[in-house]
Amino acid sequence: MFALIIFMEANKKAPINWFPSYATNHKIPYGTFVLTEELKHVFKETEIQTISQSPYLFLKDTTNSGTYFFVNEIINFGEAEFDELLKFVERGNDVFMSTNGVNIKKFNLKTKELASNVFKEHSFYKLLNKNLDSNEYAFDRKTYNFVFSKMDVSKTTALGKLIIKNSDSIQEAEGVNFIKHRYGKGQFYFHTFPEAFTNYNLLKDNNHQYVASVLSYLNESKPILYDTYYKTGKEKITSPMHYILSSDNLRWAYFTALIGVLFFVVFKGKRTQRIIPVITPLKNQTLAFTRTIANMYYEKSEHKSI
Repeated sequence: MFALIIFMEANKKAPINWFPSYATNHKIPYGTFVLTEELKHVFKETEIQTISQSPYLFLKDTTNSGTYFFVNEIINFGEAEFDELLKFVERGNDVFMSTNGVNIKKFNLKTKELASNVFKEHSFYKLLNKNLDSNEYAFDRKTYNFVFSKMDVSKTTALGKLIIKNSDSIQEAEGVNFIKHRYGKGQFYFHTFPEAFTNYNLLKDNNHQYVASVLSYLNESKPILYDTYYKTGKEKITSPMHYILSSDNLRWAYFTALIGVLFFVVFKGKRTQRIIPVITPLKNQTLAFTRTIANMYYEKSEHKSI
């Protein structure tokens, strides 16, 4: 039975990993391997730099310039780190950020999840610029549907929106999900649908055309600083244990070894605790008693008194 279980586990089809890693080297549905490769073809004349350190450290060098490109499910900048991004944009650079939800008090920006009363809703995304592709693109996987609920209209331009429809293709709700915010000499681009840049959605139907239209706002004359630091998934193996657990065969071997050690400890412990005591049998003292009495008679020579 044990051998049969091992055979079945080794030959069964691996389940699809829907973990939202956004890592550039991950080929799982929610990795960004396809995006990383396609950026080289979309921006053929543009220098693309991979940044694997935090923006706080990278932007300490004020000579760095270009468009800082962030794509991840959640991006949490520290206050000092975001100040470096502000200085970076103020000098005339750009920052593109695609993440679920953006709340920045300094820019008077707030986001919320767009809700509807539809039991089975469908999300559609489109750009507002008539000079670009204005088609509506549907994404079949469930998304968070974040839109901007508050923004400074004097410095902010709406670039794209999210539309929620019911099963009869009737619009139920809509909201802006892609904006441009002017700051200093540069621009901030905020996009609340990072799932569009993942492998699955880029390869699904014609959704890559929507992503291409979004990327068309990037300035081709500036280098693209592609961030790999803020990623939910690990870019590389950081420990031997992570390497073992990342492989199905090594993981099962590791668990089998742990179970074997557990059995050894349990049974060995029980055997060691149950020590059989050594019981010394009683000696026959009749002969010794007879000799004692005989010696007493011999030494005292008082047979009558004794």
